[in-house]
Amino acid sequence: MKYLAATVQFEPEMFAKERNIDALKRLVEEAAASGARLIITPEMGLTGYCWYDREEVAPYVEQVPGPSTHSFAALAAKLDCYIVIGLPEVDAGNGLYYNTAVLVGPDGYLGKHRKSHPYIAEPKWAASGDTGHQVFETSLGRIALLICMDIHFLETARLVALQGAEVICHLSNWLAERAPAPYWISRAKENGCYLIESNRWGVERGIQFSGGSCVIEPDGHIQASRDDGDGIVLGEIDTERVTGPLTSERRPDLYHELLHQTHAWNPLDFFRLYGHQPLPNGKASTIAVTQFSPSNNLDDNLSKCTDLIAQAEGTELIVFPELALTGLDTGGINPISQRHSVFDTLRGLAEERQQYYVVGFAEQSEEHLYNAAALVGAQGVMAVYRKIHLNEADRKWATPGERWVSFDLPLGRLGLLIGHDADFPEAGRILALRGCDVIACPAALPGPFHCAHPGTEIRQPSPIPTGPDDHHWHHYRIRGGENNCYFAFANVHMPDAGLPGLSGIFGPDTFLFPRQEALLTSATGCVQLAIDTSNLDSAYPNSAVRRKDLVVMRLPHHYPKLLEL
Repeated sequence: MKYLAATVQFEPEMFAKERNIDALKRLVEEAAASGARLIITPEMGLTGYCWYDREEVAPYVEQVPGPSTHSFAALAAKLDCYIVIGLPEVDAGNGLYYNTAVLVGPDGYLGKHRKSHPYIAEPKWAASGDTGHQVFETSLGRIALLICMDIHFLETARLVALQGAEVICHLSNWLAERAPAPYWISRAKENGCYLIESNRWGVERGIQFSGGSCVIEPDGHIQASRDDGDGIVLGEIDTERVTGPLTSERRPDLYHELLHQTHAWNPLDFFRLYGHQPLPNGKASTIAVTQFSPSNNLDDNLSKCTDLIAQAEGTELIVFPELALTGLDTGGINPISQRHSVFDTLRGLAEERQQYYVVGFAEQSEEHLYNAAALVGAQGVMAVYRKIHLNEADRKWATPGERWVSFDLPLGRLGLLIGHDADFPEAGRILALRGCDVIACPAALPGPFHCAHPGTEIRQPSPIPTGPDDHHWHHYRIRGGENNCYFAFANVHMPDAGLPGLSGIFGPDTFLFPRQEALLTSATGCVQLAIDTSNLDSAYPNSAVRRKDLVVMRLPHHYPKLLEL
């Protein structure tokens, strides 16, 4: 099915609810006149957002369904379309207030979503939502609603995608970065569905909002967007392009830890409970990722690795690409065991240089072959991770792995993923929940997984950048930020095979500018980043990588359906 959708960008005015409703209705009518069948308006668009407390917002709350629901439902019937509005709701039974999104259509009220994962502003007046994460069946297909901070948490979009959502309507008062925001783009791409973003713009009580309302396609491509100002953005929805979240490749049998709330307690206390696996002290150090095109000749590949090791002088951890030792050619797999002499060579270099290496290889283990990554140090092979999520090429020869791997080093707790694993947000989350400071990801991943930003006219406060950026969105940067980990992504550079490289080390806070990261844009080479995983000199961690704010704020009681097959 194909149809036009529209996102409405709007600056509401506080204490002027009727004015806001009238203005939004005019924009909705403009969108419908342009042919839009699904029209999304911003979070709290009826009232404004920055309320001090319950007392101040009380004159503007209403029940759902209620007066505004009925009013917009009548408009939807008149225009023969579906409309999403955002407002502060009061529950008639208990008097609690909620930040709510409402879906109405030609036949009236369809349902609502109460914001489940509140931003810092909501607890001043609202309760956390209790409606779960639903998908609504409509004549246009399956539609889901999420609100702003909800989408910081990979679990929310995943829950609706697993229920078959074709379109996620995301209502926002997004701030603190250029928009369209990278999180929006990644949630569309990793879930193979459309994301329609309706964000407000302007300044309210000193807070600058980012605009950037847009329509994002299932591959992450931004079909259309608007920078600042009131107005509409039109985009075509083609439900035939919706692929969903690669459900046949997910491994819910290995996802049980997603329901654990490991960081609800002080992580310094939690991880040392019973004296078992306390977090390493961590330290300031330098790590590196490398990038090259491996052949199927092990000696040549080893030579390339040793050359790159020489370039990464002074680093403590070096990450090499997926299958870096044995090559990518599935027609000529030359697997090796963990006892192969190539690891003796790497062990010798590690001992001489006081380094650790993460290197990909095709592993022969008894009768099975694995797409594997070895952690090598002065002691030799210290750990081996076997890729859990296999892509089509892997499935021709490899057996899937069955366990997650993390390992404590002086530089911190290291988790291992390989390539396609990183396309599944569950994988990085599990390693974060285990307390990993760094996730090393040897990869051979195809593009595009990045896009540029032309710059914004929104006057963001310093040091938030507003100028053009060739790598505004990098999908694997999100894996670091959403898990408050350093994400060391070493990708093969083989353009003829669709593998673009763009390796990098991405920091644990995507809203810290200038960004803590190093990106490799050349064909072959290495790039380094100074990291710090310490902060154990206080009673509670005082850095994002150890505190893990976005892990602390998860609400796992919403997530059991992530484990369903």
